[in-house]
Amino acid sequence: MVDTDAKIAWQLFHLNWLPIAVMGGLLALGLSVTGLRLEPVAYGITFAIAASLVAIAYRHRIARGDLADPKLIFSLGTIGQVIMTCAIVGPLSYVAGKMGFPLQDHALLAVDRALGLDPEPIARLVNEYPWLADVLARGYSLIKWPLLGVPVVLALTARYVRLQLFMLAMSLALAVTIAISALVPAIGTYYALQLPAAQLPDVNTAVYAGQLRDILALRDGSLHELQLFKLSGIVSFPSFHAASAVLYMWALWPVRRIGGIAAALNLLMIAATPVIGAHYIVDVAGGIALAAASIWAAKAYLEWMGRAANSVAKDASPVWQPGLG
Repeated sequence: MVDTDAKIAWQLFHLNWLPIAVMGGLLALGLSVTGLRLEPVAYGITFAIAASLVAIAYRHRIARGDLADPKLIFSLGTIGQVIMTCAIVGPLSYVAGKMGFPLQDHALLAVDRALGLDPEPIARLVNEYPWLADVLARGYSLIKWPLLGVPVVLALTARYVRLQLFMLAMSLALAVTIAISALVPAIGTYYALQLPAAQLPDVNTAVYAGQLRDILALRDGSLHELQLFKLSGIVSFPSFHAASAVLYMWALWPVRRIGGIAAALNLLMIAATPVIGAHYIVDVAGGIALAAASIWAAKAYLEWMGRAANSVAKDASPVWQPGLG
């Protein structure tokens, strides 16, 4: 922890607790207001694992001081933050959905059609090629592993600041996504099109079926208990699959031999989002724009930190190097 990059990353690591705490507070408030409850066992185990990883990171830092290994600290510590964030935002999206604003499926579908991108012929085209439908289904599922892989890869390659900027940008993107989804709720393209899954036998519509089931159950009041490992991705606009893909590509792009592979796989995930995730094209565009804005905001904050630090010690050699992010 003696190099500048690690010291800056350590400050950002502490900053990244702020959005986690805010979203956690909103979840607690939302659960009390909506009457939804969390299934305690899965959440308890998940938070215990995350807390253990974070505790190991802090204990190592305290015990070793400047001799602490930043690779261990930032890989374990950030994975712990990622796990906590995911465990919070999943049920928080259900709290947002419980607010019951009018569904906006027809408005989103109208935007797609105005752009000349009707989702129905796209879905039917994919259905005609089972191999393509299978590739897209596999691509859509790629959202999970980078959540653990990005902290490991960036920590092992000593890109500590970039890792913390990724975490900050992801938290910002998640918070904004959930806020928007509360105001612009939607179920998905197949719902707006009234297109039954039986007409798309070679397209995996399980994700859409989960969205349909849970959103309708939230709105009619039949869903009360949220089980962590059974939650569906009920956010339509903006698409966090698309936002995640951009965040992953940005995070891993500088890593030799991995950046290009990550870009190809995440472009596949974006391509899969309209068909497998039943997302509108405008959802995808919104997710991409949100990710770009979140990355810009995180980097702008780093630049501000650098200017603030250098203004305090303007007569000394600058110790901040924001370009490292």
